[in-house]
Amino acid sequence: MSSATPLQAGTAPVLLVGVDFGLPHFDAELEELGLLAQTAGMQPVARITCKRKAPDAALFVGSGKADEIRALAQMHGAVEVLFDQSLSPAQQRNLERHIELPVNDRTLLILEIFAQRARSHEGKLQVELAKLQYVSTRLVRRWSHLERQTGGIGARGGPGEKQIELDRRMIGDAIKRTRERLVKVKRQRSTQRRQRERRDTFNISLVGYTNAGKSTLFNALVKARAYAADQLFATLDTTTRQLYLADAGRSVSLSDTVGFIRDLPHGLVDAFQATLQEAIDADLLLHVVDASNADFPEQMAQVERVLHEIGAADIPQILVFNKLDALPPERRPPDLQDEYEVAGHLLPRLFVSARSGEGLDNLRQALSTKVLATQLDMTPGDAVELPDAMP
Repeated sequence: MSSATPLQAGTAPVLLVGVDFGLPHFDAELEELGLLAQTAGMQPVARITCKRKAPDAALFVGSGKADEIRALAQMHGAVEVLFDQSLSPAQQRNLERHIELPVNDRTLLILEIFAQRARSHEGKLQVELAKLQYVSTRLVRRWSHLERQTGGIGARGGPGEKQIELDRRMIGDAIKRTRERLVKVKRQRSTQRRQRERRDTFNISLVGYTNAGKSTLFNALVKARAYAADQLFATLDTTTRQLYLADAGRSVSLSDTVGFIRDLPHGLVDAFQATLQEAIDADLLLHVVDASNADFPEQMAQVERVLHEIGAADIPQILVFNKLDALPPERRPPDLQDEYEVAGHLLPRLFVSARSGEGLDNLRQALSTKVLATQLDMTPGDAVELPDAMP
């Protein structure tokens, strides 16, 4: 079973490919892959999906479907093919030979977006490390010259050392240097956190799926001007500001972190440990959810998986269901404050609109309640008693 549907045309046209292996999170419309492609500066011109029980070892989709992909790409003038799943180096190389076009996967697409968006020194280092780790497994993808041997003795390698072996060694050295530089950055962050701890700062981190509105909420709460846009991965570098809570009579530290996404490359999870450390060391997580997205349960599950990977799964959470203003009247909740079950635990939930400001007073009161409870040595992880809803 397959489908081929034209999408919006434009410059740098690409063909989107998705394979349904029967997993519950399969994106049949390839909507998220299309948004990723547009965020990276590409323009999807067509899409094609198919069902398989398991990936084909050589071509991932099988030779017949690969022929169909090649014909569809030629028909729509696509210059590149993007797969919604991760491809092995051999599958990627075989597909490029068969389709006669560059073939890339979701992992590289996310890495490219991160490379474009990173602004801080730390963010650039993290992206560089993740890309080096990715490229190191794909040196034999397109470059036949890498199989040639390099003669002689000297800086370019020992006698008879193949070019590919030399390149792998150079990339290995670059990975080692980048990791060492990141260790220094992480040490600096640790010093900054210790300074905040000495000041008895209560740390809150915003986490959530990409494009859930974290940066818009961050700006609304602290009246900052952090970059916010209706696109994937608008924010990569952690931004921290002070938020004054009048009901608690004190300020807290609020951090906006990078958004998570389905199938976030493990290399990025590892590389962004320094940035995500803000979430790991938080006293409270505000898990921001796009309430207007029908797939929000799956998005929440993806965020929980990443939090578990980085060791932040046991930190107390408040669920913030954002984009209340985008909900149609029939989907608007009767109560703006309730509880929602996550992994067998009931968590406090508040509905807000970061754009219009609705519900933000309730959120500030909930944060004040949590801070005051912590000051009274309330057990971390106890349920937050939400205040009565504001009129």
